[in-house]
Amino acid sequence: MKKIICLLLFLPILSFSQMTTLDSIANLLNKKEYSEAELKASDYVKNNPNDLAALELLGDTYGYQKKWDEAISVYKKLVGFNPNSANYQYKYGGAMGMKALIINKIEALAFIGDIKEAFLKAAKLDPKHTNVRWALVELYMQLPGLLGGSQSKALKYADELYNLSKVDGYLAKGYIYEYDKEPELAEKYYKLAINEGGSLWCYDKLTTFYEKQKQPEKALSNLEEAKSKHKRNALHYQIGKVAAEYNIELHKGEQCLQTYIENYSPNDGVPKAWAYYRLAQIYLLKKDKKEALKHIDLAISEYPKMKPFNEEKQKILKM
Repeated sequence: MKKIICLLLFLPILSFSQMTTLDSIANLLNKKEYSEAELKASDYVKNNPNDLAALELLGDTYGYQKKWDEAISVYKKLVGFNPNSANYQYKYGGAMGMKALIINKIEALAFIGDIKEAFLKAAKLDPKHTNVRWALVELYMQLPGLLGGSQSKALKYADELYNLSKVDGYLAKGYIYEYDKEPELAEKYYKLAINEGGSLWCYDKLTTFYEKQKQPEKALSNLEEAKSKHKRNALHYQIGKVAAEYNIELHKGEQCLQTYIENYSPNDGVPKAWAYYRLAQIYLLKKDKKEALKHIDLAISEYPKMKPFNEEKQKILKM
């Protein structure tokens, strides 16, 4: 569930109270207050069982909380009310797909046909629905061949994505070739995505690919390029992380982590404690026990029960 899409125009006129209630539920979701949003949406739906916008919001509250059985039930109702809504079909298929990921493989087999049917119908209903095409790319790549998995079908939807958005098309092909262990082609398409769009998301996909390929030098180079274009503090942490994990360019990693801490804000995403942890790793690699202990203690002071932090401290103490 990556986006909240609230469809509020199913009825010609909505009363002011309806709009206020639905808006307040959507606002709670935006603020990640999912339990409160669920309670409010559930109460509203009890009194307005045929309000499709409210039902969709209720399904979204379940999805954000990973209550997949409840989400499936709500989205199935929505599909029953309006089987020609691409968005309802997409969310119904997506909730079933997430459920299938957390149960055993034998049970998951029962969901595959319905997932595929919902996604394919959504794609047919809305030729411009990018999310469902991404879902189909992933589905066809992850399914075994005996169950309908197919690179050629995945590439078909990657081509459709390309026609809607070149960046999405390139990223989808990068994902396909990475999944199929064709690293040269994967790298090619991830680079094309950067050249076309240049977003942080594009850079992140290539960085992650390089890390998986055990190519930290390329990962660092890509992060440096991203930092020069986007000026985001979060990239300082990413550079420090790669330096610490792969024992390369430790001085640069140390500087970047210190910069990250100095300029930190909650919007950067990764808590400062993790930057202290990465600095401790770097100082351990540099055999500076005093600084390593200082920084791991700073990390532990923020998250005393964090297992990686405590394990790192034991390594430092044995130095």
